[in-house]
Order: sequence, then C-alpha cells, then structure tokens
Amino acid sequence: MTTTARAAGTAAPPGNTPRNTSPPPRRRRRETALSKRTLLLFGGPFFVLFAAMYIAPIVYAAGSSLFVVKRSGLGLTAPTKEFDPLHNFAQAFGDHDFLAALGRVGLFAVVQVPLMLGLALGLALLIDAKSARGKGFFRLGAFLPYAIPGVSAALVWSFMYSSESSPINHLLEPLGIQIPFFSSGSVLWSVANIVTWSWTGYNMIIIYSALQTIPGEVLEAAKMDGASALRIAWHIKIPAVRSSLVLTSVFSIIGSAQLYNEPTVLQPISGGSISSMFTPIMSAQSAVAAGNYHYAAAQSVILALAVGALSFTFFKLTNRGDKA
Repeated sequence: MTTTARAAGTAAPPGNTPRNTSPPPRRRRRETALSKRTLLLFGGPFFVLFAAMYIAPIVYAAGSSLFVVKRSGLGLTAPTKEFDPLHNFAQAFGDHDFLAALGRVGLFAVVQVPLMLGLALGLALLIDAKSARGKGFFRLGAFLPYAIPGVSAALVWSFMYSSESSPINHLLEPLGIQIPFFSSGSVLWSVANIVTWSWTGYNMIIIYSALQTIPGEVLEAAKMDGASALRIAWHIKIPAVRSSLVLTSVFSIIGSAQLYNEPTVLQPISGGSISSMFTPIMSAQSAVAAGNYHYAAAQSVILALAVGALSFTFFKLTNRGDKA
C-alpha cells in the first residue's frame, strides 16, 4: 500500500515533462513589429507609387467627368465649372464617332484576340514537342517581335503597307494583285496584323512556361497507353494550360481597349481611313486637344467600366466551366 502511494505520488521524470516551445509574449511582439517594419520598408515604395501613378489619376478622372465647363454666349465672362454628373456621359453616348470607336475596338478584340492566342498556343505546343529541334532559337525568334517597341514596330509595318514602297505589293505585282492595306474595310485588320505580330511571342512564352509544369510521368503514361501526340496535346496539355489561356485572354482584352500606338503611327499615311477618333483612346485624346478635359475624362471612365465589366464576365464564364 505504501509502495503504491509512493509510486502514485512520484513526479514524472524531467525528461517526460511537456515543454512550452512558444516564444514569450515580449519576443512575439518584437517579431511582429519587425515583420511590420520590413513590410513597410519593402512594400511602402511600391504602394506609394501605385497610389500616386494609378489610383490618384483614376480618382481624378472619375471626379473630373462629373463636371462641365460652361461659357456665356458672348464670351465676355470667364468660363465656370459646374457640377453636372450626367452631362458628359449623355454627350458620350450620343457621340456617334465615340460609339463607332467602341464598336471598332470590340470587333477588333473579338477577331484578333482568339486568332493571336490560337497562334501562341500552336507555337507553344510545337516548341514543347519532344521531336522539336532548336527550341531555344524558335523561342527567341517568336519572342523577338515583343522586344521591339510598339511605335517602332508600327513604323516598320508602315513601310510594309505604304503604297509606294510596300515590298508585299511589289512581290504580288506580277500576279496582278494589290492588297489595299488602308481601305476602309481592311485598315482595322492591317492594325490587327501589327498587334498580332508584336504580341504572339509574349503570350507564347506564358503558355510554354505553363506547359513545362506538366509532370513528365503523366505524359509518359499517356504514351504507354497508346495516345498519339495530337491526343496528348488535346486531352492533357491544353487543359493543363487553361489558366494561362484565361490570363492571356484578359490581358489581351485590356490591351485591345488600349489600342493607340499602331493606328496613331499609321494615321498620316492611311489616306484618311484612320481618323483622329479611330479608337476610344484616340477619341479621348482628341477631346483633350480641343480643351474639353471633362468630356475626355468621361470617355475614359466609360471605357474603363466597359473593360472591367467584360473582364469580370469573362472570368465568371471561365470559372463556371471549371465548376461544371
């Protein structure tokens, strides 16, 4: 009895006593403060520049679009700025040139974006193929046009499109064929060709990088099951890069809405087929040149809202496919 009581009252050996490994409260507070200072040190400059160069202009443009400058009929008094939140937006939706620019960019995105991403996907699959040779050369060759600034690329293609110096039409001249690059029906696609040439390689690199993440065992198993290269590409590789295709699609939609450099460079030699309001941004720039800053801000806000709604809808549709 005595032995049992003594055994029951005996404390557990020191080595079996559970130890509290969490740091003391003062040390935890010190580590938390240090992590906050580190975050401010490295992230602070980014957030300051992001707010100053991105958030502030958006807020300013949205606020400016709600005002209108009114002048007296005789022009003897100074113009006054009045708060009229619907005036500029009503003017924009009644402006046939601005609406035509929105429709033109929408048609551009519907045709050019799928074509460009299809080419990028095809190039990525070809370079990723096991039998491909010279992968580094073809990757660099496809990506090189992206390294050329957009204005420079447009200048090069303006030489290719020129009615006087176009080597394309000179080569086709013996066949009696002349391509009207700047006709009213083809000028938009002449611009689309420049954008496709410049950005296909960029999108190809993103898709090709996603292809490199596919486990080799999965591809080997498919080959052992007798799957052809085409079936592997269709049933394994393309589904694996779906998120990259969605990402590049959204980037391309946003880029289409920002179409400005290429038509602006081609405008002087277009023979009038590219007007000063060919795209929404060119239309807003024309309003700025005319001194109507508030109307230009309203056009920019409309364009931003349209692109945001389109991108959100696209994400929703693609996510619905994932859930199904």
